[in-house]
Amino acid sequence: MSQFLQALTDGVLGGAVYALMAAGLTLIFGVMDIINIAQGILVILAAYLSYALSVHLHLDPLLGLVITVPVMFVLGVVMQWAFLSRLRGRERTAMSLLASYGIAVIIEGVLYQIFGSQYVAIQAWYVTSTVHVFGFYLPYSYLIGCGLAVVALGAIYVTLYRTKFGRSVRAIMQDKTAARLIGINVDRVAALTFGIGVAVTAAGGMIFGLLSPFNPDSGYDLISRLLSIVILGGLGSVGGALVAALFMVTGEEMVNVFWEPKWATAVYYAALVIVLLVRPVGLFGRREARAQ
Repeated sequence: MSQFLQALTDGVLGGAVYALMAAGLTLIFGVMDIINIAQGILVILAAYLSYALSVHLHLDPLLGLVITVPVMFVLGVVMQWAFLSRLRGRERTAMSLLASYGIAVIIEGVLYQIFGSQYVAIQAWYVTSTVHVFGFYLPYSYLIGCGLAVVALGAIYVTLYRTKFGRSVRAIMQDKTAARLIGINVDRVAALTFGIGVAVTAAGGMIFGLLSPFNPDSGYDLISRLLSIVILGGLGSVGGALVAALFMVTGEEMVNVFWEPKWATAVYYAALVIVLLVRPVGLFGRREARAQ
């Protein structure tokens, strides 16, 4: 029973971290119909930024978010304006895969030139520290990641459902043409939304760097997991990304503890296939086509 509860706890905490990294990806698709393949390498870029601030300026990774979040936001807005805003027409979503992949390759090459291929990790006092709660040892780094996920996802929810900007975002999600007709600046909202989606990776990358060593290649495995989460949850659904991340990471932890670790990843993707066979749009995806 204790093993079950420990695996469940680890799965929930780990799932919250992955939800934090996946939220921006699904938000971007919901507004722009763009599948941002570069999201994985953007998380790694954010991890390297936190690592550089920690090593060269001796800045605590949490405090470093004051710098990395605005930097990633500006980068997201520039990416959308310079590359993705040029994509038009029915092939927009398909072309976004190629465009964002090209961006990912460029960022990966820059990271190789600056940091090399060796693995690095972000160091802080809470990386190896744990807290004892009800007989369980919970890593501070996972608790911090879970806390950041709650704050970030809560902020996204408030932004979407309690602000004028959020109403514009939801209007575009429902019908882009109608949104234009009522005076919404679709291009401006898209740029800001893309910036927010990329800014979220600052926190996700920092936590990822605390939990595991990384190098520029780490973005490939990461994007496959993030895409699985947003597809399972339903493209465009932030809440779906949270539920899917908790479900998949908890399932992986259960297999890791009660079966064999080598099957953990296989079960992760098998669950995705089974759910999509039953419900192709994912758990919270929209069945109807959206007007453009």
